Amino acid sequence: MRDRILIADDEQDMIHLVKSYLEDHYEVYTALDGAEALYIVEHHSVDLVLLDIMMPNMDGITACKKIRKISEVPILMLTAKSDEYDRVMGLQSGADDYIVKPFSPKELVARIEASLRRAKGFATEESSVYQFQEITLDRNSHVVKVAGNSISLTRKEFQLLSLFLQNQDIVFTREQLLDKVWGLESSGTIRTVDTHIKTLRIKLHTAGRYIKTVWGVGYKFES
Repeated sequence: MRDRILIADDEQDMIHLVKSYLEDHYEVYTALDGAEALYIVEHHSVDLVLLDIMMPNMDGITACKKIRKISEVPILMLTAKSDEYDRVMGLQSGADDYIVKPFSPKELVARIEASLRRAKGFATEESSVYQFQEITLDRNSHVVKVAGNSISLTRKEFQLLSLFLQNQDIVFTREQLLDKVWGLESSGTIRTVDTHIKTLRIKLHTAGRYIKTVWGVGYKFES
């Protein structure tokens, strides 16, 4: 069975363009706004969502938050804006990654394939629970708690935290993190890593202090 991709964008031309890139390899659903996208996720089995930020009725940020309450499906945000604020807002709303318009067909397909591979690969990992200070992470249930309170992480944030918890006191370069979490085939950059680290620290609240910046090198996790 082919993977099912949902494209949500209010521009018909963009939907037709993206659909033409994907329909030879994936089953494609389409939506013209966030509310329609949410309905499709609620009533159909979807493997990945391409979600435009700027849409009528329900924007992409709101739709992403609502989808994340009911599903861990990988979400790739589509945006015409390239500033850090829009990237951070998308990731904080629950998106796993973002891509800035205009993008090439090869870049889009590479991002989708990488996200699907990482999602499927991570889902088959051996279940295990990691605990450090006030942080508890359960890889089987995909639950993270800080001081007993559950927090919502995107798939990439969860994978970053899991990697850090399994490798405490080990320094990772940004390139190593990009390789281990996004995969060598990803078209992401070290800025992608920095943005995800920033949102992960915010969501961990005071426990975000355990993610240390090693200037000129990368990041490590320690008390």
